[in-house]
Amino acid sequence: MADFAIETQGLSKRFRSQLAVDGIDLAVPSGAVFGFLGPNGSGKTTTIRMLLGLVAASSGSARVLGTEMPGGVGRVLPRVGALVEGPAFSPYLSGEANLRRFDAADRGAPGRSRSARVAAALDRVGLSHAAGKKVHAYSLGMKQRLGLANALLMPRELLVLDEPTNGLDPQGTREVRGLIRSLADDGTTVFVSSHLLAEVEQICSHLAVMRAGRLVAQGTLDDFRSAGEATVRVQTPDPAAARAVLAGLGLELEQAVGPDAAAPAPGGAAGAVDGNALVIARLDGRPPETVVAALVAAGVRVRGFEAAHASLEQRFVDLTGEGFDVVQ
Repeated sequence: MADFAIETQGLSKRFRSQLAVDGIDLAVPSGAVFGFLGPNGSGKTTTIRMLLGLVAASSGSARVLGTEMPGGVGRVLPRVGALVEGPAFSPYLSGEANLRRFDAADRGAPGRSRSARVAAALDRVGLSHAAGKKVHAYSLGMKQRLGLANALLMPRELLVLDEPTNGLDPQGTREVRGLIRSLADDGTTVFVSSHLLAEVEQICSHLAVMRAGRLVAQGTLDDFRSAGEATVRVQTPDPAAARAVLAGLGLELEQAVGPDAAAPAPGGAAGAVDGNALVIARLDGRPPETVVAALVAAGVRVRGFEAAHASLEQRFVDLTGEGFDVVQ
């Protein structure tokens, strides 16, 4: 297996005067659960359509499972399961009949085991009870599950999912998360496009972030968690002395709230804790233990101390300039 299931170099797509995807260099490791994040309209779905050979790139190149696209689409797509822009099914056929039709269209799918394969896919997404029900009577979440079942009819090396939890209730969302994890455990590379940060954070090993058609960051989940600005939060009844110590260490004060503390910086802290002031400063790479030692040496009464990186949510806001949906 190649080191990367998906690689792009300078991949771009222009629609008339609009540059929808602007020279992105993606690298999706084989076997990863890769979260492709960005606000709606940031170019995620257009990128996926280029990767699958559904639209032609304006410039740049893409390799999927080690094969140049779109030239190798006939060799690549049988190894790829995809759910893009919502499933499209015949509304007056049952869920089972729709899957049988899609399976019959796959030249690599043996006909003798079709019934068993369709039944297994429906069971895996929790639709066995609705197999005989016409699709026009399915809810949005059920249609999404049926789309996932279609992507899972045959074993796949790569699964590409565009907003896979769209329309699902919390239980269905949990089931999809479990399904994605089980597929990854079996060695399938899973590429998940989403604007739901909380969902992606729970299942992904790697992330990439799009903004206005550009790739602004990519790496492991741990990379993203550790990349934000680290801060120190000191809870103390001696805020003036604490501020002096932090300033003496060269740390930039962000906020101070509480009795005898300076007014909060714009955006302010949550407030004092148990009558003590809360003083917050940027660590700027200094080990937290040296800050504690300096505070204690100066006689500052430390009632609470925390050193932490910015939240993953804040990291994405910093990268995109926009908020993300963090709950369903």
